[in-house]
Amino acid sequence: MTKAQAKDVAALSYAEASAELDDIVSFFDGAEVDIDELVAKLERATALVDELDRRLKATKIQVEELAPRLTAVADEDDVTIDPDTGEVL
Repeated sequence: MTKAQAKDVAALSYAEASAELDDIVSFFDGAEVDIDELVAKLERATALVDELDRRLKATKIQVEELAPRLTAVADEDDVTIDPDTGEVL
């Protein structure tokens, strides 16, 4: 992945990147794959997957850091929070 591709992918929203990846998958699911586009599409798909994975991991870390704080605040306010869903009970 080139720096330009990485920057371009990073500028997309999660939904935009995911939708573009879906479009690329549809391209490969087609009956005929344009051989001239094959490598470019694979490179772009790899860049998108890497970026989406990075964002998911970063979000997971944030949730893991924030969940105990939310639980502590809820405990102070005598509120029960489902630890699996984060839903106020």
